[in-house]
Amino acid sequence: MSSTSPASLLDLELQPGRPPMLRVETTDGALSWAAEHRDALRAIVAEHGAVLARGLGLRDAAETGAVFRRLANGLMTEKESFAPRQIYSDGVYSSSKWPQNQPMCMHHELSYTLEFPGLMMFACLGAPAEGGATAVADASTVLEALPTELTGRFEREGWLLTRSYNDEIGASLAESFGTEDRGAIEHYCRANAIEFEWQPDGGLRTRQRRSAVVRHPVTGRRCWFNQIAFLNEWTIAPEVREFLLDSYGADGLPFNTCYGNGDAIGEDVVQLLNKVYEDNTAREPWQAGDLMLVDNVRTAHSREAFEGPREVLVAMADAVRLADCSPTVEVTAA
Repeated sequence: MSSTSPASLLDLELQPGRPPMLRVETTDGALSWAAEHRDALRAIVAEHGAVLARGLGLRDAAETGAVFRRLANGLMTEKESFAPRQIYSDGVYSSSKWPQNQPMCMHHELSYTLEFPGLMMFACLGAPAEGGATAVADASTVLEALPTELTGRFEREGWLLTRSYNDEIGASLAESFGTEDRGAIEHYCRANAIEFEWQPDGGLRTRQRRSAVVRHPVTGRRCWFNQIAFLNEWTIAPEVREFLLDSYGADGLPFNTCYGNGDAIGEDVVQLLNKVYEDNTAREPWQAGDLMLVDNVRTAHSREAFEGPREVLVAMADAVRLADCSPTVEVTAA
């Protein structure tokens, strides 16, 4: 079906199981089209949570960065990253470096920070031979589909993210904090309500408690907003999990998630979360030149396993403060 309501102003394809899609025809180039249709694109995202624009013909990082900057209200510099990225220009990154045979399950970008992107932008410069879609799922629908006893506990307690930084796996201190200076890292942690402990080998372990359910800062809709499943040990491939446990121990995993009181989250809970996400997933294989915009609070996104080269550029934009999203647990920064 198509929609030409005032909220969209563009012909929009809405099909079950697929993200909202626009088929674009432009003779003046992607940047001119983005400038002309900026407000309409943002209106579609506000109404539907995401949109995939096909036919823009994006070809390189410079053009893509210009489109990102034209569509955003301001690009963000990533902090507290969980995996390395290539930096193309200020606020323009590669997708996270993650084994291509392992999916990155549904999550909301930087949902463990006190200031996170309200808008995610993705551009495909090179589509993989198979798989690799950036799929999406509506966070309010997911919340409603989860057992109320489970979501009630997370609303009361929040969720706890534990991290162990080292030089061998995941993002380094410099990649996550923008510096290796201990004083600067400690200052950042205190200002962002992160408990920290330096290890004898120079590594860093951190803990931060956050809300699992928030209200959208514009609509007030309750959203399941977190990375509980994605960053949990039970989402890691079994052979990789076993290797990490053998190498670093249960307390030294690069990242893990718990209930807000520190209790372990069972494998059954993580499987349930991922099943509910899968039941509510919309996906469309990338084509070179595609552009996708995602409301990061309302809509979770994933990266599916793939074969062959894949080049997807990413920008995080329109910063939102956790304090403006009615968090259910108190977070106090020093």
